[in-house]
Amino acid sequence: MRIFLTGASGYIGSAVLDAFVRGGHRVTGLVRNSERAAQVAARGGTPLVGDLGDPSTYRAAAADHDGFIHTALDASARAPELDRVAIDALLGVARRQPPTEGGRLPRFLIYTSGIWVLGQTREPATEHAPLDPAEISAWRAPHEQVVLDANSPDDGVRTAVVRPGIVYGGTRGIVGDVLRDAANGLIRVIGPGDNRWPLVYDRDLADLYLRIATRPDASGVFHANDEGDERVNDIVEAVARQLPHRPEVRRIPLEEARGKLGPYAVALALDQVVRSPRSRALGWTPSLRSVAGNTPRLFEEWRAGR
Repeated sequence: MRIFLTGASGYIGSAVLDAFVRGGHRVTGLVRNSERAAQVAARGGTPLVGDLGDPSTYRAAAADHDGFIHTALDASARAPELDRVAIDALLGVARRQPPTEGGRLPRFLIYTSGIWVLGQTREPATEHAPLDPAEISAWRAPHEQVVLDANSPDDGVRTAVVRPGIVYGGTRGIVGDVLRDAANGLIRVIGPGDNRWPLVYDRDLADLYLRIATRPDASGVFHANDEGDERVNDIVEAVARQLPHRPEVRRIPLEEARGKLGPYAVALALDQVVRSPRSRALGWTPSLRSVAGNTPRLFEEWRAGR
């Protein structure tokens, strides 16, 4: 299978790239510059240097692929605008091409959203739960709908939305930041720390993308979380126990954190319990189900710079 992957050097994108290469698929990875292109090539992908906001830099190359996976997220204030440009461009490519393999299979687009579109959850939230997006993710909800509305296998397009939990593994991401801060002697916790984070190991998340891509009947929304329902305090305590000198844990009132970090602070303080029945129906079973229970392994990965 030929896969066109945006954000191929990013945290999620690099894990997805690894999973598809291991599965024997050919992956073209869209990246911003030659340095990131070298990273993609080293992982077994074919890099393409382009601009997410300028489809003319990748539209022609994308056309010769069986499926499209959008993991890229621009870090600037233009993130919503650029995300919509990429969605429209990839859907346009998929619609203009006939279904692959002699007309038997539609092309597909897998879009990466996030668990924060659910907002605070009062009971376990499945893929069918209503959305109440945190401010930082408010723009994700309409973009999800654009992707879902485009699902039309009869017209040659199959679409899916993946909502990852807070991703862990390696040096990047929110949990990676906790490991780094602990090693530096100070962990900051927003609020009392009793809130629960939906979490997912990066390799397990990538496996879900692979399952969706290779299942012709897989469309709609898929949650990706390990269902460990871990509280922030439990994660912090487990991390602290792994260090020879216990780090200081400083609790920052939400309003103070909001003043410094804006909507991001509010998202980190969400209490969320999330379930993934549609993902599990594909046979997806996370190999890791706990950050607190795997901190020695996670520290090893972090120290190795994975």
